[in-house]
Amino acid sequence: MSLKNKHILLGITGGIAAYKCAHLVRLLIKEGAIVKVIMTKAAEEFVTTKTLSVLSKNEVVTAFFDSNDNWNNHVALAEWADAIIIAPLTANTLAKFASGLCDNIVSACYLSARTKVFVAPAMDLDMYQHPTTKKNIDTLRKNGNIIIAAESGELASGLVGEGRMAEPENIIHFVKQYFEENLPLSGKKVLVNAGPTYEAIDPVRFIGNRSSGKMGVAIADEFAKLGADVTLVLGPSHEVPNEKLVTVVKVESAEDMFKACELVFKNVDIAVLAAAVADYKPKSVANSKIKKKDAELSLELTKTTDILETLGKQKKHQLLVGFALETDNILEYAKAKIAKKNLDFIVANSAIEKGAGFGVDTNKVTIIDKHNKMYNFELKSKQAVAKDIVTFALNYLKTEQYK
Repeated sequence: MSLKNKHILLGITGGIAAYKCAHLVRLLIKEGAIVKVIMTKAAEEFVTTKTLSVLSKNEVVTAFFDSNDNWNNHVALAEWADAIIIAPLTANTLAKFASGLCDNIVSACYLSARTKVFVAPAMDLDMYQHPTTKKNIDTLRKNGNIIIAAESGELASGLVGEGRMAEPENIIHFVKQYFEENLPLSGKKVLVNAGPTYEAIDPVRFIGNRSSGKMGVAIADEFAKLGADVTLVLGPSHEVPNEKLVTVVKVESAEDMFKACELVFKNVDIAVLAAAVADYKPKSVANSKIKKKDAELSLELTKTTDILETLGKQKKHQLLVGFALETDNILEYAKAKIAKKNLDFIVANSAIEKGAGFGVDTNKVTIIDKHNKMYNFELKSKQAVAKDIVTFALNYLKTEQYK
């Protein structure tokens, strides 16, 4: 597994091993990670911010305020990260972490972390073996941090022994191994559908809608980030998933989408049906382009297969999630769908509210579970909404004791 699209926050403190962090950043980027670097003032004595900025393709943060007196939000930095690496971790910063001191941007981000923190200690032999250092390392371990033990070799003092920062390749290995072993959906299969459907009138024209597929593709990516094997049944859309664990099945019509979803549904653990599927299609499709003859043209329409309702009837062990995009009476229609279509929960949103629905990069949703309990979310990016939906699904699996 690569680190593709993982948000890695690298904290560098003031030890000679800081020079290795340029190589570490390059390796993280090579693995596909998105890297941001934070540094203590002491670290700047060993490696320049310009070097790390060029390699990471992001500005390096060294203080709570930048040169224009703008605040560098340490909480936002910590929340952005999927993992935090502190390398090298000096004896001084180790002691600060163990005691909860917070006097620089690195220690502030550490104390704000909600994700896993990897620390790679680096110091001279006697310092590394000192009882206080061992006690501080044990404290960090007990607090849930992953310790990447120092390696043996020649040290800056000329002594030979333990104290060298782990090589960047070994740090990468630790981080990759963690994501592989600790992904909550590893081994799970997920079905997501997304995008519009096109219902042919003739070889040229079709009935469609304005769905871009962005919301569903973002949901597929979020499930894959958590280790799930995702099948994305995607209608006509230019959107492309970022994650390698997403298998895309391209379809065009509602019937194509139904067949593709039904084919995999019985074998999945979770199904999230986010596509804007046409409710009606022309009863017959012309073999050639319909010519403009009369002032009016009438089309006889017939219902398409209700994919969500059909899969709801077939549902056995699956967690089944639907979407309700409406222009009015949104919550009432959404609640009615839960019972009618045998859903575990539904994601409701407006087609007309500013910043939500089709054709935009943001969304504002309300999740309603099968007990009619509602959860309201603020307007945010569709990627962030996708993360909320996937997190809700994970928590729902735990509370409802799905297997």
